[in-house]
Amino acid sequence: MSSQPTVKPPHYLDELNEVQRQAVTTTDGPVLVIAGPGSGKTRVLTYRIAHLIEQGSAPWEILALTFTNKAAREMKDRIAKVVGPRASNIWAGTFHSLFARILRVEANHIGYPSNFTIYDTDDTKSLLGQIIRELSLDPKVYQANAIKNRISSAKSNLITPKSYALNEELLAQDKQAKMPLVSQIYTKYVERCKRAGAMDFDDLLFRLYELLQNHPEVVKKYRQKFRYVLVDEFQDTNTLQYAIVKRLVQYEGSPRNICVVGDDAQSIYAFRGATIQNILDFENDFSQYGIQTFKLEQNYRSTETIVATANAVIGHNSRQIQKKIWSDKGHGEKIRVIREMDDNLEGRRVADTILEQKNRFHLQNQDIAILYRTNAQSRIFEEYLRRFNIAYRVYGGLSFYQRKEVKDLIAYLRLVVNPNDEEAFRRVINFPKRGIGDTSVGKVISLAGQQSMSLFDALRHVALPTRARHAADGFIDVIEKAQRKSATASAYELAEAIARRSGLLDFYRNDNSIEGMGRLENFQALLDGIKSFVEEDSVSDTENLPDKSLATYLQNIALLTDFDTEGDESKDVVTLMSVHAAKGLEFKSVFVVGLEEKLFPSWMSMDSAEGMDEERRLFYVAITRAELFLTLSYANTRYRYGKMTMNEPSRFLAEVPAEAVESTSYSRRSNDHEFDPLAQQRARVTGVVPPARLRGTAKFAEPRVDMENFQPSPSEEIVAGVRVLHQKFGEGKVTKVDGGAGNQIATIHFSDLAQPEKRIMLKFAKLQVL
Repeated sequence: MSSQPTVKPPHYLDELNEVQRQAVTTTDGPVLVIAGPGSGKTRVLTYRIAHLIEQGSAPWEILALTFTNKAAREMKDRIAKVVGPRASNIWAGTFHSLFARILRVEANHIGYPSNFTIYDTDDTKSLLGQIIRELSLDPKVYQANAIKNRISSAKSNLITPKSYALNEELLAQDKQAKMPLVSQIYTKYVERCKRAGAMDFDDLLFRLYELLQNHPEVVKKYRQKFRYVLVDEFQDTNTLQYAIVKRLVQYEGSPRNICVVGDDAQSIYAFRGATIQNILDFENDFSQYGIQTFKLEQNYRSTETIVATANAVIGHNSRQIQKKIWSDKGHGEKIRVIREMDDNLEGRRVADTILEQKNRFHLQNQDIAILYRTNAQSRIFEEYLRRFNIAYRVYGGLSFYQRKEVKDLIAYLRLVVNPNDEEAFRRVINFPKRGIGDTSVGKVISLAGQQSMSLFDALRHVALPTRARHAADGFIDVIEKAQRKSATASAYELAEAIARRSGLLDFYRNDNSIEGMGRLENFQALLDGIKSFVEEDSVSDTENLPDKSLATYLQNIALLTDFDTEGDESKDVVTLMSVHAAKGLEFKSVFVVGLEEKLFPSWMSMDSAEGMDEERRLFYVAITRAELFLTLSYANTRYRYGKMTMNEPSRFLAEVPAEAVESTSYSRRSNDHEFDPLAQQRARVTGVVPPARLRGTAKFAEPRVDMENFQPSPSEEIVAGVRVLHQKFGEGKVTKVDGGAGNQIATIHFSDLAQPEKRIMLKFAKLQVL
């Protein structure tokens, strides 16, 4: 009797460890995958989708939600290597892009046109500024950016204008902030967006929830369509995103096949509305449907020392899903801690250490990152990297699509697609100048308000002086001809025609300044990008949307994230970025700088346990970006808000296991390391008193002078033999005073400095006698 042949599993499953394989092949019902840093999260997510398709699921029945378009593209590329071109038909993309796609089809149910405009941050602030002026409010009190954040927070928490007006807590907060009319502004803002046929980023979620909540036939359609729902970086979702996901999968008519992947220890976006509570609550929310949980705990990225350090640090947080990340990559190098007297010296030491690592370990620039808590910290590191001739790049600069010349042409294109777009209209009605001045524009706005019509329609009917009327008719003709042309022309042909007929192309060509040439290059680069979009080969996976239309192009660029707009990543440069921006990246060597109390952790987090927990998760993310080398640095003093401040080392440094640290490195004489503030901080956190040689004397451990209340002494009190305190150099002893009256110079010995002798002119000195 012949034995049954052994069925060999699909080849891609051979690349997975046992837990990863279980997470990939458990396809039915709710699944929670807790994925530690460097644990192969992306591989599990992509192979799970590939496995669904290989097992017979249709690609268009799979909805995969990500937080960047780049992540969605990489996901599709990886899946395509397993299942081929079928991957192009998966619904994979950001929450905003996929929800916008659904709204294009279903917008009529909620009173919007299918060609609605997507307002970016600048559009939103511009419209809010207009409303604030119309209500005769003080723009210094009612700041557009603050109002935008209030409205965004309300939408993210499913608070409509009507419910906002009835919410006593919110109204009390607004009154305390001296902005009692936020509710009224919110109501007008929503009305104006709807009149303009526009949605902001929050609306793409808020309006979809409204659609699913109020239209049973629509929610039923999409519950049946999406048999499998997957969410990446689930710890970064907000209340509204999770509410939408639950409406799709948690009710009758849904197969409830949902898989969320994330790590509670990497939840760091509370300031954007993300809530760690979603991932903490997920098991309970789906327990009645037989949820299965898988923990990916093997780290394939970092050495054992780095992983052990990350575990020790995050262990101080109380609210977390218990897991133990481990690595088998060997202990590797110990962690280096750099302590400097001031932030300038910190910048120099970091640059010097980068050179050392490049020479000793043959690292390339692109293997190295400097991570900081606030973007303002980059300046000093940029200065020293330039001095050391080390190529670098700072993430977080002005996006290409935020440049004025680019936004000008995009505004014209937006008007062609949606002539009701008020913000686009305001931007280009008289640019380039065509003789429609502020008075004429004011008449258009007035008529639009009186008749409840769009600005574009009001422009047709408003009474204007002859010259302005002629210019207005010419503007209308440019837009209407382009609209007629859109039926047959490609997005590029339309854009090129509008660039010429609007006068924009000539305007930028005629500016012969260096800046003007740069603007023309950007303008042309936008046209080149549209041409590339039109000519790029791709399989259409849209429904009811022409893949290469101008509307589709505008939607694509409106929904780009910061990382989608970054340039060529292959250049050999050291990366400088905030820790928030570094999430999801990895480097052979990572420098986490500015590790001081009130900086990292931020002073804004210190009034709540939740805030401190998030700061610690942020430090955890910073640590786990490193593969081989991790360097932590801090400075005793730094200028903040124009004032020299004395700093304690971050409490997080004291949570790093002492056995993981190679040494605390100082640029000072070897016998000056008797006082170690990091040892003092560690003692406060752990309760373990450091050795006597590290404790120092009481005068160092407890400085006599509060630097924030520093008061210089009169110059006549500065005489040889006295001890003095200097804001930058610390405590020193005056060894002599010489020079004539009015030009006296004190020679002072500062024992904490690498070059301790300083000569300071007393009439300019700020010294306090101790």
